Amino acid sequence: MLPALLLALAGCGDPAEPLAAAPSASALPAADATRGRARIAELGCAACHSVPGLRSPTAQVGPTLEGLSQRTYIGGKLPNTPDNLVRWLIDPPAIDPRTAMPSHGLDRRDAADIAAYLLAQD
Repeated sequence: MLPALLLALAGCGDPAEPLAAAPSASALPAADATRGRARIAELGCAACHSVPGLRSPTAQVGPTLEGLSQRTYIGGKLPNTPDNLVRWLIDPPAIDPRTAMPSHGLDRRDAADIAAYLLAQD
């Protein structure tokens, strides 16, 4: 019992590397969060996800997009950074061929605008 307790406590020490700051919309200075919200509505993202600021169904196909900046990974694959969120939004199946999220044909500007909106909601 004592070895298990010591092992558990060993994991509670200071991390080898400091934790990265949560991603922020300010990391996408050219992006337009207002336009991003409009694109989210146009694309119908709320049909599959709970989206902050938009009416969403109670049954969800995809994960909630609330608290996105607090997550460690995007799509369970990419470290959560603004640039990686943009990459994911442009072509999710290119990052994870098994994802249920389709590619919506977004260009970098649209993806950055959407990312800025989502990251600004936290």
